[in-house]
Amino acid sequence: MKTYLVGGAVRDRLLGLPPGDRDWVVVGESQASMEAAGFRAVGLDFPVFLHPQTGEEYALARTERKSGRGYRGFVVDADPSVTLEQDLQRRDFTINAIAQDEYGQLVDPYGGARDIEARVLRHVGPAFAEDPLRVLRAGRFMARFAPLGFTVAPETMALMRTMVESGELSALVPERVWKELRRAITSPAPSAFLRTLHDAGALAAVLPEVDALYGVPQRAEFHPEVDTGVHIELVCDMAARLAPGDELIGFAALTHDLGKALTPSDELPRHVGHEHAGVKPLKGLCERLKVPTEHRQLAEAVCREHLNVHRFDELKAKTVCELITRCDGFRKPARIAQLAIACEADKRGRTGHEDDDYPQGRALREAHAAAMAVRSDQVAAGLSGPAVGEAMQKARIRAIAEATGKR
Repeated sequence: MKTYLVGGAVRDRLLGLPPGDRDWVVVGESQASMEAAGFRAVGLDFPVFLHPQTGEEYALARTERKSGRGYRGFVVDADPSVTLEQDLQRRDFTINAIAQDEYGQLVDPYGGARDIEARVLRHVGPAFAEDPLRVLRAGRFMARFAPLGFTVAPETMALMRTMVESGELSALVPERVWKELRRAITSPAPSAFLRTLHDAGALAAVLPEVDALYGVPQRAEFHPEVDTGVHIELVCDMAARLAPGDELIGFAALTHDLGKALTPSDELPRHVGHEHAGVKPLKGLCERLKVPTEHRQLAEAVCREHLNVHRFDELKAKTVCELITRCDGFRKPARIAQLAIACEADKRGRTGHEDDDYPQGRALREAHAAAMAVRSDQVAAGLSGPAVGEAMQKARIRAIAEATGKR
């Protein structure tokens, strides 16, 4: 059995990154011979097997032929005659089309190691255009590797634009778009995902509510970057910095300003009421991509309340208590800390303000902690029905006032 380590494990080793899952390609075997050797078949779309001892995935070398629209429209051939080079040729990017044999020697027919050294994301060949999901994967890889200096090869960007113009991205199902998006917003540089897709014209196809923010001006005295799309890029990167790997906060950062795309042109660059206007397009986006409930609820809270948190010093204790209640912060305490971080990302996601302090976030947390410390058995003893809730609210308002010095 001739086996090769392939894909991300080889790429990340060459980049000096921590090793992740290892995937293997097997050349010259069949499903029958793999099962006879003790491997367990698990692949639905093509022959994949689990190693009897390590549990790692081993796939038969295969080729793919386009047979219909979308990312599932392929006929797979995993005949024992398929070579390693043919298998690598069907992969998306040269940096993912490198194999390593049992002696540690690289098999790199498409120049992936050279592109790793040059920090270039380049497609392997014309077959790239057959799978629209690869456009999103390009953005997602950039979200991960842009901090290492990677750029998209000009010919790859040109090909992606052609794919978008063909309408092929309309075949992507919501679940796959959401899967790529959630991986991008938990990467070190989500802005590179947005910028790559925007430059290719793909953002308008998969996230039109976000794409509509590019070119929308903001007041320069508050937003030196002016362009709202650029602001969203900065906020997403700040969220990744403040809460690495947190997709809830990342999604809230991405969607908090959708209302600015709806501001009438004669009101620009002011955006009065954008925080409320943004809730409707946010709900539409979530419905279309089937976004999980927890993500939706936090995103709506951040969209609706971020200006209130920014002006926290102006709020009365009663208003703060009502804000926490609207965000369901007493039933779901973690949400207030998430809200505070997302709002901090918004405030610091502006050109020249990256290192600003954000005392509003600390004050909100302190107010929330004080209100959470109020116990019903202490303030509502002997009461029942609505009187319990009224007593709790009054006690929480007093606690917030004492903790923050508010009236």
